[in-house]
Amino acid sequence: MLKPVHIGFGGFMGAFYASLVPTTPALQQFTTRGLKKSILWAPARMIDAAEEMLAAWQKNDTDSATTAPPEMPVVLVAMAKDYMPTGRDFTRQIADSVPVMIPGDAKERLFGLRVAAGDIRAQVAIFSHDPGTASSIASQFLLYLDTVHGRRFPATFTHAGVATEWPVQVESPDAPASSIPTDAKNLTMLVIDLTLKASIPLYDGPADADPNDGQGTPGDASDPSGYPVVVQVNKFWNDTP
Repeated sequence: MLKPVHIGFGGFMGAFYASLVPTTPALQQFTTRGLKKSILWAPARMIDAAEEMLAAWQKNDTDSATTAPPEMPVVLVAMAKDYMPTGRDFTRQIADSVPVMIPGDAKERLFGLRVAAGDIRAQVAIFSHDPGTASSIASQFLLYLDTVHGRRFPATFTHAGVATEWPVQVESPDAPASSIPTDAKNLTMLVIDLTLKASIPLYDGPADADPNDGQGTPGDASDPSGYPVVVQVNKFWNDTP
């Protein structure tokens, strides 16, 4: 259910990477290394043991080559497994199913829609051998969060073969980059905590054995039928005097 949010946040981080201005030699190398070797997903956990997470990345053979010292700096991103409903002071969920036709559905099928509003914790960890490079990446990321397009990103959800974009807003754009103590003398680690406020659509429709509009493919979850709709009203009485 949250995979589109993960993918959307990956695109968000990619846009940040493209905006970086190299201010140090190490950052110059970082910006030319390529996104896939510069910003990576951490193991499925939050950054509660940053050095362990970095060690796991260092063991990853990203170049399919002989073992070599890992390239620095690197940015690792993690999203928490927990989930919390967004506060009612920010938005409200659509808890009761409402009938909708998804824009762009050529078959104009009728489905039910509920919308969950959830808070998802995310962390961005910056690792560098020199403090200046780490601080530059952190400051530029926080500056990026303060831009109009850096405050939100779309998550694409697909139902009945139709993709729709739903907003995810980044809370606390003034979040600090906290230094994490490490035993390594030449390693600087800065961590930025974020909260992603996501709108998550949940569609429902009739089962194959229930009354439906017959426009789907039975047994195919990607092409479901919609709820039956009124297509014609016949008059069976004479209301003339």
